[in-house]
Amino acid sequence: MKKIGLLPRLIIAIILGIIFGSFMPEWFIRAFATFNGIFGNFLNFAIPLIIIGFVVPGIGDLGAGAGKILALTAGVAYLSTVIAGSLAYFVDITIFPTFLKEGALVMDAANPEHQLLTGYITIDMPPIMEVMTALIFSFLMGLGIAVIKGTVIKNAFNELQEIISKLISNVIIPLLPFHVCGIFSNMTKAGTVFQILSVFARVFLIIIILHIIIIVVQYTIAGVTAGKNPFKLIRNMIPAYMTAVGTQSSAATIPITLGQTKKNGVREQVADFVVPLCATIHLSGSTITLTSCALAIMMMNGMDYSFGNIFPFILMLGVTMVAAPGVPGGAVMAALGILQSMLGFDETLTALMIALYLAQDSFGTACNVTGDGAIAIFVDKVTAGWKKANK
Repeated sequence: MKKIGLLPRLIIAIILGIIFGSFMPEWFIRAFATFNGIFGNFLNFAIPLIIIGFVVPGIGDLGAGAGKILALTAGVAYLSTVIAGSLAYFVDITIFPTFLKEGALVMDAANPEHQLLTGYITIDMPPIMEVMTALIFSFLMGLGIAVIKGTVIKNAFNELQEIISKLISNVIIPLLPFHVCGIFSNMTKAGTVFQILSVFARVFLIIIILHIIIIVVQYTIAGVTAGKNPFKLIRNMIPAYMTAVGTQSSAATIPITLGQTKKNGVREQVADFVVPLCATIHLSGSTITLTSCALAIMMMNGMDYSFGNIFPFILMLGVTMVAAPGVPGGAVMAALGILQSMLGFDETLTALMIALYLAQDSFGTACNVTGDGAIAIFVDKVTAGWKKANK
């Protein structure tokens, strides 16, 4: 019998999650929540190891050009994030006023996560370091290996990469569908997402359309640069998109994003470097969501939403959210500071912002990780030209 692929398993998991959340008793959902809590904590523990295991060998294998490739990747990722936020602004100010009226904000701003069922037990698994620490450590080690051309430490990190690859293929990927099923059953049982969507359905529809537009733009640029069909490239990234919808974490989706990016023809050493890096620094989908939700709230409260007021906020989002993708909903938590300091949100508005963002965090994350594949294709093509020029 032919083995069921990852994408069908994820779709089945989502459907079953909705069914379970609709009909199963609370004790059943809490059992799933227990698994989700343990597995989620394990993922958080593994994320810094995944970053180190892939980024260090990736930079080391790139050799002398690693510094240039790092700068190129970071620059393209940040530019993509800022363009996505700016696109969202101009589309939103054109469409939102047709159905959002000042003073129309009448809903409970409670954090929806409080309504989710908790597991029976909690097992803490603190990671050995924070995501940002892992990134800085990976940059230093990788660039150091490239500069000194060290073989002993390079071999050690290559063996670490093999261990992490086994962990991903034998543990994380087989358990992902169960994790996704549990998340959707809990959200369905709580009814929180559907309650918020019923009020802001048109806002979310525009956000998702903007996600699709930015993905098409990203892959059109990458496809033209690499001479490949952009829609075929997008189709290959659907498993990564679906995984991100379930996990709500760019970092936790790295294994799938990495595999699908390589299927799109990206060189292994480039993919191993760009994908884990972009999972942390490329947040086009989250920026679209945060910008749109903030604009909707500001419009309904009669606040100043001029481009001069919003653009600095967009520029800062690309920096402040860097450490957030490892945690579901982490982007909005990282953005709370600038929401208050730059846009003037008070406690009530920031609580509402959390509620709106978490209601569709999955789709913003899915947009983020799908775009990571486009950046990898672009960087792969550009750096291949550098390599030839240096010969």
